[in-house]
Amino acid sequence: MVACTTIAEGLRFPEGPIVLKDGTILLVEIEARTLLRIGPDGARTVIAQLDGGPNGAALGPDGKVYVCNNGGFAWHEDQLGLRPAGAPDGDPVGWIERVDLETGHVEKVYDGAGPVKFRGPNDIVFDRSGGFWFTDTGKATATAVHRGGVYYGTITGAPLVTAVHPMWQPNGIGLSPDEDRLYVAETITGRLWEFEIASPGVIRKRDFPSPQGGRLLVGLADYQLLDSLAVDSAGNICVATLMNGGITVISPDGTSVEHIALPDLFVTNICFGGPEMSTAYVTLSQSGRLISFDWTRPGLTLNFQR
Repeated sequence: MVACTTIAEGLRFPEGPIVLKDGTILLVEIEARTLLRIGPDGARTVIAQLDGGPNGAALGPDGKVYVCNNGGFAWHEDQLGLRPAGAPDGDPVGWIERVDLETGHVEKVYDGAGPVKFRGPNDIVFDRSGGFWFTDTGKATATAVHRGGVYYGTITGAPLVTAVHPMWQPNGIGLSPDEDRLYVAETITGRLWEFEIASPGVIRKRDFPSPQGGRLLVGLADYQLLDSLAVDSAGNICVATLMNGGITVISPDGTSVEHIALPDLFVTNICFGGPEMSTAYVTLSQSGRLISFDWTRPGLTLNFQR
C-alpha cells in the first residue's frame, strides 16, 4: 500500500477536491453539505453551506466553483464509517450550482426539474472553450433505478445538451490531454468508457453493438465499483475505486491496468497539484479523510485551475 500523508480528517464524506496554486484545497462534504477550503496544515474554512448533496466540483472560467449537487442521500453510519444508503424519501432531483469563493454566494445554473430532466449530477469537467461536461448518475431507490447520462452545459445557463443517454450510473468524467476524447466511468458496472468528441457538447457515436455510442476501455472483474476520476499528463485515466479501495490507473488504449491500494473502502476522488503537479490528492470518504501522496508522473493541469 502506498505511503500517504493525511491532510484533514473528520470530514463528512468528502468529494470533489480541487487544488489551488496557493496550496489550499477546495472540497465538498456530501453529508455535511459544505464547500470547504482546507490549508496544507489541515485548517479548514467553510466557504458555503449548501442544500441537497454537493458532489463533484470544478473551477470555471469566471473563477467560481461549479458544483454537481446530487439532491441528497439517505445515510448509514457504523463502526466502518459513513456511507450513502440510496435516495431519501421523496426522491429529489439534483442541480448544478455556482459558488462565489469570495462571498460564498450560491446560485443554481441548471435544475434537474427544468426543460432537460436529470436526477443526480455527480462529476464535472470544463473544456477549453469554457463549457462543461457532467454526469448524471441517476437515482436508486429500494425498488427502482433511474438511469443516468452525460450532459453539456455552459456557465451562462444556455440550453442543456443531452450528449449520452442512457448509461448505468455514470460517475467520473474527464477529458484526454488534447480534448478529443471524453472518459466516463460507470459505478455499478465497473466499466470505463471512451467517447469521441466531435465538437463542444457533441459526441461522434459508434454504431451498434455499442450500447450508447462509446468504446469500452476496461471492464473490471470482481466487486469493484468506479467513482470519480482524473487524467494525468501521460493520458492515463486514474479512477477512484470503491470496495477494492484505491486508484485504478488505466492507459489511454486500455491495455494496461494498475491498482494502487489505499486504506478505505470508499475511495471517491482524485486530483493533482503541488510542485510540478506531481502530488495526488485523494478523498477517503468512509473514514472522512483527505490524503496526499507522490505520483509517478505529473498530473494533467485542468482548464481554469488557479
